[in-house]
Amino acid sequence: MKTIKIETEFEVYDDLNDVPKNVSELMEYAVKARLRAYAPYSKFLVGAAILLDNGEIVTGNNQENACYPSGLCAERTAIYYAGSKYPEAKIVLMALIAGSTKHKTTTPVPPCGACRQAISEYEVKQDMPIDIYFMGETGEVIRSKSLSNLLPFVFEKAII
Repeated sequence: MKTIKIETEFEVYDDLNDVPKNVSELMEYAVKARLRAYAPYSKFLVGAAILLDNGEIVTGNNQENACYPSGLCAERTAIYYAGSKYPEAKIVLMALIAGSTKHKTTTPVPPCGACRQAISEYEVKQDMPIDIYFMGETGEVIRSKSLSNLLPFVFEKAII
């Protein structure tokens, strides 16, 4: 038997005023995308914005459905659109904002497990880490320099 020790590192910013300018600008796209989310069941709105290496910005938001498994998270909506429209582009930066319409969300909200796996697929495909910033409606912003911090054991095509 052996033991594997996994260490992750995150940067925590007090709020959007402390993040780099390009991140706050991208987060504004995520904020606008969040306002267009369709979440009549959970009342939990999520917005995502992605900066590609070609300079394009792609956004997405969560889209719910009465048959819950048929909905799609903001992160996957954005990342799949980016992959569809700009298949050769690499994802440089991703900004995420999430919050409930029932109460103020001040805790940073990371991508869910399914979104982590989807982001991982693109990170592996492009052989370059994706810089991810996530937050609640207000308050701290967390930065992960790679999806591998959030999902250290990725399920990838090399396995299958």
